[in-house]
Amino acid sequence: MAPADTATTLICNGSLIDGTGAPPRDADVLIRGSRIEAVGPDLLASLPETDGVHVVDAAGCTVLPGLIDAHCHITFDQPSSNDELFFHRRHGLATLVASVNARKVLRAGFTSFFDADGVFEAGVDLRDAIEGGVVEGPRMTTGGNVLINCVGGTAARLLPDSGTRGYARIVHTPGEIVTEIHKQVKQGVDWIKVHVSGQPIRPAPGSSSGEIQPWSYDELKLVCDTAHQLGIPVVGHCRNASSTRDAALAGFDMILHATYMDDAALQAVIDHKVPLVPTFTFQANLADYGEAIGSEQRLRDMFRAEITDSTDALRQAYDAGVPLLTGSDSGFSLPPYGDWHYREREVYVEYLGVSPLEAIRCATSEGAVALRRPGELGCLAPGYLADVLVFQGDPLEDIRVLGDKNRFQHIIKNGQFVDLEADIPTQWDLPGWRVGEFSSQVLTRDLVRSMGGELP
Repeated sequence: MAPADTATTLICNGSLIDGTGAPPRDADVLIRGSRIEAVGPDLLASLPETDGVHVVDAAGCTVLPGLIDAHCHITFDQPSSNDELFFHRRHGLATLVASVNARKVLRAGFTSFFDADGVFEAGVDLRDAIEGGVVEGPRMTTGGNVLINCVGGTAARLLPDSGTRGYARIVHTPGEIVTEIHKQVKQGVDWIKVHVSGQPIRPAPGSSSGEIQPWSYDELKLVCDTAHQLGIPVVGHCRNASSTRDAALAGFDMILHATYMDDAALQAVIDHKVPLVPTFTFQANLADYGEAIGSEQRLRDMFRAEITDSTDALRQAYDAGVPLLTGSDSGFSLPPYGDWHYREREVYVEYLGVSPLEAIRCATSEGAVALRRPGELGCLAPGYLADVLVFQGDPLEDIRVLGDKNRFQHIIKNGQFVDLEADIPTQWDLPGWRVGEFSSQVLTRDLVRSMGGELP
């Protein structure tokens, strides 16, 4: 059971990873209220009195900051297709379901996440409910509907020429762009997101790697100028070289994916030190485990190539001081909530060649940018918010162990212990929520005959 709420907690005898990239050390953590008061050796002996102090013995455990998922879609509820996401979601129900899925993210050791975009205003509503203590969940920031035009995105003809569908708000003119940003800021978003690149329905022969860029530089600059005037940062979905280059030059505050960078895109990112969130978990899961869910080999090879073709440039950016954050893209059927948030660190170690300690830094102190709280989140240091994990094992020996939720002895958010034993629903049957299929294939007469059926 989770300990009763207490104003003061002392975590002692653990091996501490503070989130800065510094080597682990033996140190205690003293928490008062929602903040860390002190970090150092033998803090228990220095306390003037211990009445009311809850002591956690972390012997044999690693103590590290709460992890941060810098790219999540908490309101989607794991659709297997854009059809399901765009046409099978309801406003109130999406928020209720998201409140349960948020608890799965928290139980995976992620005490904060960035909800990049969502259906309706469900992300804003969920964020406020968590902050207000109505429901349990990680700390979160959220975007609204992503700004997109009907050429971009991943949904092709499912997108209308105007209006809103699913997570997307279609905008074309400067007036539409400014009006939508004003509307979203009024609703209370933390970020403005733009689909700077998207997948064409018929790629041009010999076209370059990645998606296409349907936004001009001037349009991207207008987004930044409008949002920044109102104190709101801008994040972009960029999966080709020109989109990453122009987003960096236009003043974007964070870029998701940043794959297939060429020299010009890399230089723009380095010059402006734009934080990048590659978000390879989706691709890695499909490449490594796609056979289990019936994905064709061609698709698996294509997604693995996006990783391997992009890691050299991303590593160069990292070596030049560009912050790399970690995101899972959870919200789809391939990276479901609670299961794969840890995996981006594994991909960083395997493909980018960073150390497990550096990968943890990317998921903690660097991730604070996505929560708009650098300097007070993602680090175990005095004055920081008390998001702390007590983990049985050493993730520096094998980063993959962070995916074993049974190893979390304690998860602390804002100085409060999360109940790790309370049941969380794992599946549900909601009318009209999923895509219904008549069959997985066409029932031809030849198929019936091949199965031994007798036909006239």
